[in-house]
Amino acid sequence: MLRVLVVDDHPLARAGMVGELQRVGEIEIVGEAHDVDSAVRAAHELGPDIVLLDVHLPGGQGGGGAEVVAKCQDLYPDTKTLAISVSDAAKDVVGVVRAGARGYVTKDVTGEKLADAVTRVADGDAAFSARLAGFVLDAFGASKDDVAERDNELDRLSAREQEVMRLIARGLSYKEVASDLFISVKTVETHVSAVLRKLQLSNRHELARWAAARRIV
Repeated sequence: MLRVLVVDDHPLARAGMVGELQRVGEIEIVGEAHDVDSAVRAAHELGPDIVLLDVHLPGGQGGGGAEVVAKCQDLYPDTKTLAISVSDAAKDVVGVVRAGARGYVTKDVTGEKLADAVTRVADGDAAFSARLAGFVLDAFGASKDDVAERDNELDRLSAREQEVMRLIARGLSYKEVASDLFISVKTVETHVSAVLRKLQLSNRHELARWAAARRIV
């Protein structure tokens, strides 16, 4: 079971996330925190697999969720962060991702989608909706000097591998990619393995960052 620390300054919001995660996922809630200081302290004391972190938090030096992520980087990769917020503003998404968060979901997400995002981040993947992923891609865009290198790297991939790569980099699950392209999940897995091998990357999170840096998606 994945061990999750839930951080939110609103007790009802924490209770809702705890309840949903326990209902739909093989997830153990190891603790809760309500501000920057308690979140940093709990993360270091409990060593969870995932910190499910509200972006807007009181305390600390006023940096909110991004401050928590930055102060917990010494725990990575054993502990990863999934940000959650009512906000889908670009500045909030980019700020917490720059600090080191591995995903970002909004609070209108279903319990099933939240549990899936937690699992994907724990596995080393990125977890963003298509709209939020676009903010990240824009923020980590490549300069014109990188265009030739990007094109050379893309030439290593077949047309189908490029299609799969773009969808995976946007945060879609294997099942969603398979549905979009009318292929089997097993075929998607095969293409992803080929893409990672050809680009010399280790996992989906690295692939998302690679695509973002080159403004491919």
